[in-house]
Amino acid sequence: MNIVERFLKYVSFDTQSSEQSNTSPTTMKQRDLGDYLVNELKQIGINNAYMDEYGIVYATIKGNSNKGNKIAYIAHMDTAPDASGKDIKPRIIENYDLSDIQLNKNMVLSPNKFPSLLRHKNKDLIVTDGTTLLGADDKAGIAIIVSFAEKIIKNNIEHNDIFIAFTPDEEVGKGTVNFEVSKFNADFGYTLDGGAIEYLEYENFNAASAIVNIKGLSVHPGSAKNKMINASSIAMEFDQMLPTFQRPEYTEKYEGFNHLTHIDGSCEKAQLSYIIRNHDKNLLEKQKNDFIEIQNFLNRKYPNDTVEVEIKDSYSNMYEIVKKYPNAINIAKKAILNVIGKADSIAIRGGTDGAMLSYKGLPCPNLGDGGYNFHGPYEYLCIDEMKSMVDILIELNNININK
Repeated sequence: MNIVERFLKYVSFDTQSSEQSNTSPTTMKQRDLGDYLVNELKQIGINNAYMDEYGIVYATIKGNSNKGNKIAYIAHMDTAPDASGKDIKPRIIENYDLSDIQLNKNMVLSPNKFPSLLRHKNKDLIVTDGTTLLGADDKAGIAIIVSFAEKIIKNNIEHNDIFIAFTPDEEVGKGTVNFEVSKFNADFGYTLDGGAIEYLEYENFNAASAIVNIKGLSVHPGSAKNKMINASSIAMEFDQMLPTFQRPEYTEKYEGFNHLTHIDGSCEKAQLSYIIRNHDKNLLEKQKNDFIEIQNFLNRKYPNDTVEVEIKDSYSNMYEIVKKYPNAINIAKKAILNVIGKADSIAIRGGTDGAMLSYKGLPCPNLGDGGYNFHGPYEYLCIDEMKSMVDILIELNNININK
């Protein structure tokens, strides 16, 4: 099975995770792909592959050499709750000519709106039919790792121990909750969960969430003067007091944001849900403090217990860990440069399993898989980049062995 056939098989599994579920994995259908991957890994010669009770697939290719570092490669099986991952109908666009791609009669994937397409002239792409996401995030990463493993084994390429894991529930922030780093004797690892393959990512947001609860007082509007406290109005007031230009739609690169993800309200009560992000931990603390200051101000303006803010930290910037392992950065960048002639690093405006794993003891930068426009029907995959990433992993292995 070639890498394209492999990817198309993987996206035939509906593996959408759920933010509402408290099970592990959050949706049992993720285990269907996990079972398939265990069997596939065994078929290519990794007989120790297995899936644990939490739906995490583990496998080890024992080294035929003691040279170099022991490295782990990780990708996630689930797709995002943002769009359907059921009955995906992928279509291959060969030798793309930079024209608009008609996904269906109502939807067009155009380089005018998505300029990343301009980098794929004469390349082969996989697109959706506009009704689902594609699942390149992160089934392209899985296809790359399995194809890399198959090539290592078939060609008897010299290598130290190689560890493989496929996780569920990354998209809902639970991908590594039950991950046992102790099962890997790896020096460091890489997640395959990025986009453009020339980028190595080893910085991500520090993250927190905030829930703002507002208590109102419902009184008949005909006799409400000096009595009613409209919780929904105060909710809007709260949001307007946060810095306008710290909203996601006004930020890029290293700029942090406060993102209102959900609002629910009536006169009697209201609730606002936010995610808070910044690459700089000190600036994140400043953003979190803004929430508390607004709470305190509004509680002076209105009855003292009208507004209650609850803030929870979510994950931290992996850079604080990964910077202590420069070899993980250097050999990856060199491998990318050797294969495609260019290499760079960018900061992730989000989080990855790698951030969590880094703080669990497995330093874990992120590599690209050739996928773009994740989490929606405009998602697409560059086949050429996916194939090139297999070559990059082989080159990374060779540099690791011969350094």
